[in-house]
Amino acid sequence: MRILYCALDQTVPGTTGGSVHVTAVAEGLAALGHEVHVLTTRGHGPFPAGAVRWIPMSPPLGKKQLRWMRLGRVRAIVGALKPDAIIERYYNFGGEGILAADAGTPKTILEVNAPVIDHKGSTKGWIDRLLLLEPMRRWRERICDRADLIVTPSAAILPATTPPRKIIRLEWGADTDRFHPNAAGRVPFERPATTVAVFAGAFRSWHGAIHLVRAIRQLHERGRSDIGAVLIGDGPELPAVREAANGLANVVFTGPLPHADMPAALAAADIGVAPFDVAAHGPLSLAFYWSPLKIFEYMATGLPVVAPRVDRIPSLVEHRREGLLYDAATPDGLVTALEQLADPTLRRLLGRAAHERAVREYSWRAHCEALSQAIATLRS
Repeated sequence: MRILYCALDQTVPGTTGGSVHVTAVAEGLAALGHEVHVLTTRGHGPFPAGAVRWIPMSPPLGKKQLRWMRLGRVRAIVGALKPDAIIERYYNFGGEGILAADAGTPKTILEVNAPVIDHKGSTKGWIDRLLLLEPMRRWRERICDRADLIVTPSAAILPATTPPRKIIRLEWGADTDRFHPNAAGRVPFERPATTVAVFAGAFRSWHGAIHLVRAIRQLHERGRSDIGAVLIGDGPELPAVREAANGLANVVFTGPLPHADMPAALAAADIGVAPFDVAAHGPLSLAFYWSPLKIFEYMATGLPVVAPRVDRIPSLVEHRREGLLYDAATPDGLVTALEQLADPTLRRLLGRAAHERAVREYSWRAHCEALSQAIATLRS
C-alpha cells in the first residue's frame, strides 16, 4: 500500500515520545513493504535514512494550533500522491489529513493518543462553551466521524458516539531489536550506587520524577545509600526535581539524550521507574489513556518495572511477574518497592519475564503488523 502519514506537530528527529512513535510506526510499516510518506516538522539533523520518504511540513508560524491551516497543501499532496490510506496523528487543532480525503478514498486512519473529549474542569472546554456553538468540540467530533478507523490505547478518550466497529485498541511499543538486556553503546553516566533505578521521560508534574527523588532521600535517611537513581530527560519540572535532589550524591541527571543512546543507558541501570502522578493532570481523570513508551522500553531492556497500581497499568505490567506495583496513596509505597528490588535475584526473575512479554506483546513490529492488517481489512 501507499500510505501518507500526517504528523505535522511532531519533530523528527526528536527526543519526545511522539517523535519516537511517528518514526517507529513509519519505519515499521515500511519494513512490511508499504510505501510510506510522512509529513512532519524537521528536527535538528537529517531525517532518518531508510525506505521512509520524509516530507518536511511544519504548522504555520510553527504554531501547532494552526496545523489545520495546512489542509490545502495536504490536499494537493494527496492529489499528486494518490495514497491508498492516510494516517493522521490526532491533535486538537489538526484534521488536515482526514479532511484531505474528500471522496472517501483513500481510507483514513486517526491515531488518537490524547483525549478528544474534554475532562471535567477543562479550561479549553469552558472557553468552547463560552463560544456558544462549541466549535472546538464540533471540529474534533467531525474529524473522528470522518475517520474510517481510529487507533487508540483507550476508547475512554473518544466521543461516546464513536461506533465500536471503527475502533482498534493498540498499545505503543519498543524497538525490541535495539532495546534488550545486552544493549551496548555509550553510557552517559557513572553508576551512582550499587542498585540503580532509572527514570526516562519528560519532566512534567504528572510524570512524577520528583517522587523517585523523594524516595531515594527516604532510603538515604534509612541508611540505604546503596540504592541510587539516574534521571534522563528534560522538561518544566526539572528545576524542582533538581532542588529535591540537593545533597544526594547518589542521584544523577543526564539531561535529554538522543533516542539512539537510550538502549545502552537503560541497559546500564537495574530498575525502570514510572512514578506517574495521575492526580496532577486533569485529563487523566478520564482514564489512564497513555500507552507509556518508557514502560515498554524498560521491559524490553530486561528491567523490572516499578509503577503505581492505577487504572490500566496492572494490565500492562503484572505485579510480581514483570515488576512491582505500589499503592500511590501509601507514603512509602515506592520506597518499599525499590528496597525489595535491591535483591538481584528478584530483579533478574522479574526482568527476564518483562523482556519476554515486551518481545511478545509490546514491540513496534507487533504494533505495525496489527495496524497494517487493520488497514488491509478496511480496504477490502
